[in-house]
Amino acid sequence: MLLLQFSTSHYCRKARLALGYKGIDYQVENLTPGLHILKLSPLTKGLTTVPVLMAADEIIADSTAIFRYLEKVVPVPSFIPAGEKDKNQAWLLEDWLDESIGVATRFVYYDYRAGEGKVIDPSLSSQIIIKIVRQQYKITPARVKLAEERLENALKILEYWQNQAYLVADKLSVADIAATALLSPLALIPSYRQKYPWLFARIGEIHQQCREKLPPGLN
Repeated sequence: MLLLQFSTSHYCRKARLALGYKGIDYQVENLTPGLHILKLSPLTKGLTTVPVLMAADEIIADSTAIFRYLEKVVPVPSFIPAGEKDKNQAWLLEDWLDESIGVATRFVYYDYRAGEGKVIDPSLSSQIIIKIVRQQYKITPARVKLAEERLENALKILEYWQNQAYLVADKLSVADIAATALLSPLALIPSYRQKYPWLFARIGEIHQQCREKLPPGLN
């Protein structure tokens, strides 16, 4: 399998964690933001977002679709809870994290990297990519403020994760993988590391379980 990705994308990290948990061998091709459209559009019939997984029999775009595909082709170990109630809760959390919290993380992270966090990588190439992303997603101060509030509310909801190993039932699920990946960029922001140490402990544990390298800020 070949995973087309941006190396810094937390949605691509989500796919890598899933592949690692399933124990699947795969290759990675890192694309350049902006130019990636030329590669992806012909493959996906017009979709232009990463990750995209190229399997022997299918091309799968979108991290949630990749989850479903991997569960179908490699059902063991499963990352879908057995009970109907737990299964529904896991997918509900995965969808909320994917559609809302991952977006909020992106806004807060790239705002930090363009300002106080510029010292992490002040190179011209890095700053150009950050500028492209900020323009592409229309990251403005007002939107960043809303994203910060959304993250604060989300982390209150997820507080129970510090007292149990998994978000749903008693084994890893799509909810844990989504939360781990989509909140991982916050590890580079000191204020989050200081306020939510339990979160980054969980993120580290899930990375180990999924055989994936720790995200920047935790390695």
